Amino acid sequence: MKPGEMEVLQSDILHWGEEHYRDFPWRHTQDPYRIMIAEFMLHRTRADQVIPVYIQFLQKYPDVYALAEADPSDIREVTVHLGLHWRSSHFIEAAKYIVEHNQGIFPEDEKQLQAIPGVGEYVSGAIITVCYKKPHRVVDANIARFINRYFGLHLNGEIRRKREVLELADILFDVAEPGRFLFAILDFSAAICRSKNPLHPECPLRAKCKYYREMQSSAADAD
Repeated sequence: MKPGEMEVLQSDILHWGEEHYRDFPWRHTQDPYRIMIAEFMLHRTRADQVIPVYIQFLQKYPDVYALAEADPSDIREVTVHLGLHWRSSHFIEAAKYIVEHNQGIFPEDEKQLQAIPGVGEYVSGAIITVCYKKPHRVVDANIARFINRYFGLHLNGEIRRKREVLELADILFDVAEPGRFLFAILDFSAAICRSKNPLHPECPLRAKCKYYREMQSSAADAD
């Protein structure tokens, strides 16, 4: 990229995010406990399904101490409802770990966060950016797809841990408000840069998107 182009891209994504912000209850907190619970529940689950469960869950288990004392059968009922029965142990195990190893306080260090059961690269990155406001890459399948397309990487298969994607994500998330940027790029990849049938006519980034330009070029050659 030419000097300044990444800054323009970051600004464009943030501006689009401000205009199309999706309002979810977990976007009104910088409490790492609440962010962790939201991310556990959102794993392969639609946000609209998560909202009522998330609200009820936090009413019953408002903090890490309450969750550490929870009845495992109650947690299983919640995760089964979300189709995540196989992740039920993460909720209580994570809470117990934080209470026993960190005196109930979430660490700010990536490796220490990932030592918490169920907390991987994505969840730790979300906590670091949203709660601690530190620039840090956060890459899920949707964000990886956007990076792959926009920068014309032509990667296939499981790409979110590919070196090229991670290196660009490091630069992309180097912004003053990384949490706000995370929400913006998540919304953009869900609404515009969709897995199937991306909305090219509505995309404000298409002029510099290599994926779009290559598609236009292919269409022109076909004609």
